[in-house]
Amino acid sequence: MARAGLVFAAVVALAAPLAAQENKSERPFKIVALGDSLTAGFGLSAGDAFPAKLSTALKAKGIAVNMVNAGVSGDTASGGLERLDWAVPDDTDAVIVELGANDALRGLNPAVTRKAIDAIVKKLSQRKIPVLLCGMLAPPNLGSDYGAKFNAIYPDVAKSYDALLYPFFLTGVATDAKLNQRDGLHPTAAGIDIIVAKILPSVEELIARAKAQRGS
Repeated sequence: MARAGLVFAAVVALAAPLAAQENKSERPFKIVALGDSLTAGFGLSAGDAFPAKLSTALKAKGIAVNMVNAGVSGDTASGGLERLDWAVPDDTDAVIVELGANDALRGLNPAVTRKAIDAIVKKLSQRKIPVLLCGMLAPPNLGSDYGAKFNAIYPDVAKSYDALLYPFFLTGVATDAKLNQRDGLHPTAAGIDIIVAKILPSVEELIARAKAQRGS
């Protein structure tokens, strides 16, 4: 009986790490959407916010995710950097970064925005968390010089850290009155649907990277 007990204990000891590995591989991917009001869902119900609708779209394709809405209305890129460590916990599999719109609207120095976006992606890269960086475009009224400096931030940073890039978060929605709320800045629920449909292939690629990272 004593020998049988030792054998049983050995089997349990060997099985425990395997079970833990299986549980890790089977749990839904945790994706944090780190952003501003465009992520938070300003003016929309919780179910119509970008992270919620993205989660629904992924589920419809048979992809289980735990989508975390880490959007804060009014946040700048520097604000996102300040809260990065607690907004993106250790069990995060991937991050969608959507920041910078408020920087441009306020005409902040593009060098400041670049420094913050770079630091965010660098920190996540060091933590081995795959990133999908969503680009923003400066309003034309700020001038071509400002626009050139600001718009180059996202492709430059993505290239530096081999992060995925979605060139412009509001593609297909920006400036369309039918797809934006009265302020002309924040998408309606229909606008969010378009954003989700267009960004979905990039998010699937992000999940593929997270899957590879989890298996390594």
